Amino acid sequence: MLSVSILVSGEHANGAPFAEHTHTLIVNAHGALIQLRELALAGQKLRIKNLATNEELDCTVIDINPGSSSIPEVGVEFSEPCARFWRVCFPPEDWSPHDPEARHASSAVTVPAKPSLAKK
Repeated sequence: MLSVSILVSGEHANGAPFAEHTHTLIVNAHGALIQLRELALAGQKLRIKNLATNEELDCTVIDINPGSSSIPEVGVEFSEPCARFWRVCFPPEDWSPHDPEARHASSAVTVPAKPSLAKK
């Protein structure tokens, strides 16, 4: 889950252009789940601009859900995967929590002990 400020642009069914400032709910190398007030249709082409980097990518609406708020949640897929667009590192496709590197990273993390609830 990552909230990135974006500008989404496209065209309405009548050809009129629209642009909406919004944010992502979830991101990955293939696209994102975004909140979008503008009416979107499955298969519709959109353009997303990452407002932090000013980079833009074309994408396609692949899923639309009512969402937990009054704003619909729209799943979009990039025309081509672009892991660097969101400026986060994604694990490789063959990554596993059983990988020796994962065990090494998790053993380096220390968890503070829970305070004792015993009365003194």
